[in-house]
Amino acid sequence: MLPYKIATLLYCFNERDEVLLLERTRPPNVGLWSPCGGKLKTEIGESPYACACREAEEEMNWRISAADLHLTGLVSEHGYEGETHWLMFLFEVKPKLERLPATHREGRFQFFRKEALTQIPLPPTDRERLWPWFWQHRGGFFAAHCRCQADGTYEWILEEGCPPKTARA
Repeated sequence: MLPYKIATLLYCFNERDEVLLLERTRPPNVGLWSPCGGKLKTEIGESPYACACREAEEEMNWRISAADLHLTGLVSEHGYEGETHWLMFLFEVKPKLERLPATHREGRFQFFRKEALTQIPLPPTDRERLWPWFWQHRGGFFAAHCRCQADGTYEWILEEGCPPKTARA
């Protein structure tokens, strides 16, 4: 039986609407670019919002509150890399970052234009579905489930999709 882990991912942007990604130096996804975030401290009953705020401070030295977050996605992954099940809360951080956060033990940060994401190493599940669904539902909400297969393929189900109430410029 595989363990279930709960995590948050933070989708942060600068004033040019470039997204901040972390080139990971620690598992999972070593060497790949992904939003920063981390695991909930389930042993203390930490909420996803509290986890996101804690991770922003730990990884980016950025103090935010729950009111600064918009829950854009809820994603479950069954058997990711054959090692664990994940439940992930995808938050867009509403305030814009003014500068690039410093490198730390998790990796180094860089801002990317939306178009550049096709050219950089991303986790396969992010490239295949999470980024397309994030952009499609940015300002709205989506819920999805991924069944990771032993052969390295993925079966995705979009369980809910609510587009943003107003179109983004």
